[in-house]
Amino acid sequence: MKLQTSLRALDLNPDAILKLANEAIAEDLAGGIDLTSTATIAETQLSGALFRTRSDGTISGLNVAAAVLEACGILEYELIASEGKFVKAGATLIRAHGSTRKLLLAERTALNLLGRLSGISTLTKQWVAAVAGTNTKIRDTRKTTPLLRDLEKFAVRMGGGTNHRMSLSDAALIKDNHILAAGGVAKAFAAINSAYPEKLIEVEVDSLEQLEEALAAGAKFVLLDNMSPEKCAKAVALTAGRAKLEASGGLTLVNAHAYAQTGVDFLAVGALTHSAPVLDIGLDFEMEK
Repeated sequence: MKLQTSLRALDLNPDAILKLANEAIAEDLAGGIDLTSTATIAETQLSGALFRTRSDGTISGLNVAAAVLEACGILEYELIASEGKFVKAGATLIRAHGSTRKLLLAERTALNLLGRLSGISTLTKQWVAAVAGTNTKIRDTRKTTPLLRDLEKFAVRMGGGTNHRMSLSDAALIKDNHILAAGGVAKAFAAINSAYPEKLIEVEVDSLEQLEEALAAGAKFVLLDNMSPEKCAKAVALTAGRAKLEASGGLTLVNAHAYAQTGVDFLAVGALTHSAPVLDIGLDFEMEK
């Protein structure tokens, strides 16, 4: 119950997380047993275990790792660190105790999820730092791992980033193919606004001419696709506060501040979720006699 309360407080669905944990363990066992642990470790053997960082990073996924521990029958554990906290290499994140076999069963799945999510948080924090001193926010995209979107977007939040739409049904994003199929920016915008007047509509443009068309149509959110910082600055001046602007494409940690200085409201960074290196985290055992 405590874990479920913690997950809800983080805006994560406890049932979905526990289902994921159980399915991940089931995948690892593939209908069988852990051959190595069963053959080498007595069923009664108990151990302590410490999840520790091997490198510096911003942590997320502690409660997800806890769900894996519980799925494996490890109920005696303590979260030492907190979600979204920056820690140095060697920091203890979780302390657990219980059946050695069960701890080993949980180990890889828990580390896979914890390292993946912490890697996303760590990279997001770097992007947030890159635009420090400006009003621009770092935002993720839908370039997430299938079925792990909620968790990966949670990790972005823990790194100080903000979330774009969670699903196709949350908001409309008119991209180049929609514009082509509908016969233009204005027609595409009008069609969506008529069908779903209560929904946010964002329009992707790749020129200042298209931006003008989007603004004239009534767009309040515009994505500037693959524009240079100089062109983004012109777009900000042209828009004059009539819509929120989001820069996307060609963004790097090196040029992030230059883009932010143009005055755009958001930088859309797909790399937060599709290219984040896994944070190196390991499990150290404390054997009992």
